[in-house]
Amino acid sequence: MGLIPAVWTVVLGLWGLSRQNSVWRDEAATWQVARRSTGDIVRMLEHVDVVHSLYYLCMHGLFAGFGPSTTVLRLPSVLAVAAAAACVALIGHRLAGAYVGLGAGLALGLLPAVQFYLQEGRPYALVAAGSAVSTLLLVNALRGRARKRTWAAYACAVLVCGWLNWLALLILPAHLITLLWSRAPRGVRVRWAVAAGAATAGVLPLALFSLDQSGQVSWVPPLTWHMMIGPAILLAIGGLGGLLGRRAGTGTGTAPGTGMGTAERTGVGGRTDRTGRADRTDLADRTDLADPPDLADRAGRPGSAGTVEPPDLAGPPDLANRAGRPGSAGPVEPPGPVTGSPSVAAVGLPLLAVPQLGLIALSLVKPLFVDRYILFSLLGLALLIGALIGRAVDEVARRSRPAARCVLPVLVAVALVALLPQSLAKRSPASRVDDVLAAAERTRQLKHDGDGVLFIPAARRDTWLVTPDAFTGTRDIALAETPEKSGTLKGVEASPARVRAAMLAQRRILLVTDATGVARPTRGRRDRTKAEVLATHFTLVSDERIRGRRVAVYERLAPAGGG
Repeated sequence: MGLIPAVWTVVLGLWGLSRQNSVWRDEAATWQVARRSTGDIVRMLEHVDVVHSLYYLCMHGLFAGFGPSTTVLRLPSVLAVAAAAACVALIGHRLAGAYVGLGAGLALGLLPAVQFYLQEGRPYALVAAGSAVSTLLLVNALRGRARKRTWAAYACAVLVCGWLNWLALLILPAHLITLLWSRAPRGVRVRWAVAAGAATAGVLPLALFSLDQSGQVSWVPPLTWHMMIGPAILLAIGGLGGLLGRRAGTGTGTAPGTGMGTAERTGVGGRTDRTGRADRTDLADRTDLADPPDLADRAGRPGSAGTVEPPDLAGPPDLANRAGRPGSAGPVEPPGPVTGSPSVAAVGLPLLAVPQLGLIALSLVKPLFVDRYILFSLLGLALLIGALIGRAVDEVARRSRPAARCVLPVLVAVALVALLPQSLAKRSPASRVDDVLAAAERTRQLKHDGDGVLFIPAARRDTWLVTPDAFTGTRDIALAETPEKSGTLKGVEASPARVRAAMLAQRRILLVTDATGVARPTRGRRDRTKAEVLATHFTLVSDERIRGRRVAVYERLAPAGGG
């Protein structure tokens, strides 16, 4: 079940993976840190980006083994989203049938935000994969298939997610709501609490340590009503999927290759009571009098054709209960009692809504609302879209079962065509705010041996850190201590007075900065000094804007001694 969505997602991810050989500033951070030694990375994490520590160490291993490239940078995200799609498909299948599972798994890779981070050299796709694994383990536990190793694996999955980004812990209140919604037995709730507590305890030191580095997210704007439009749309779509999926027996569809609905086949497609028995009325509505007698019996309809066997011939009581009726014969699920029998809505809605609302609540205290921090919440949206697809299949199946098999391929094809402009846009360099490699390549073409190089702000030094060979023969005249030695991302620059003196000693300076529309007002005294010296003592001879960055060449107006 999970193979088709996984392969589909990998194909989507490999399509235009290099983005015309472009790397933007966030990915540049991954690139330049991954190329450092392990000791240098650990030293840097004491000062900055500790929240991404596990991710940086993993990427360091990949770069050491396969070399730095856009493929190595982004392929882990592609594979992670593929794994998440497979898990989503399995969840949907186990909760509501094959069409819901396939629809949810295929939909995940098509979501615009997922397509964006599917090809991103950052940890957010990996967090989504871990969240999908933990949700699948939770669903298995609610369906009575949990062992000690299941809960151990659940705790490990949440722990890894938290070490990739501690905001991933927002998945825990989502899972708690799923447990309560599904009326999980007390034993399941207790085991979940132990696993969740262990994972939280493991992530807590990282979260507390990262608070000292909170200045890194000072660029995040305060929450506004305008920023709420996106989450509101997502929640509306998710709510519609949950509502229609529930009305359709949680969105079950006719399973491929069978002549019956998934609810009829498994006995878990309909609503369940406290004991896990299927709602007979719901299943009865899904079965007409033309069905074979055994299907009518399994639907639990009074007066249906066929003979209900005596209770003593029905097999073990737990199998009878799981089929949703006392003492009936016929195929049932594999051994293992269904304890909570969660619906798609009970899993998908909390998974979508709680991280969104939780991050909004946190942003009221400290601005943090950035959609990529909770990318994993879109797993819930994909599940609810799968429920909508299951509802569509159900409606068509009532009229023509052969036609129902065409619904999913047609919907996927229509979505692919409708989203094609966005898909192409997200695979172009213009989809990101800038391109480090393009600016480095233009610097390579413009430089002369002995040129001085300036970066405004200092963070634009990532152009040099990612492609140092493009700056061979030049000198970074403001740099006092390298990023590796200083344990920082951008290095330590000299005092404004020293920077001024170094600039006046140069005949020619290359400036790498942000293009108009991307650049922010110059804040630091050092950067203001750089700009003032260039304007007063140098003349601009070349100025080019390249994919969000600006590369300019300045020459001295007078001999160096005339400053």
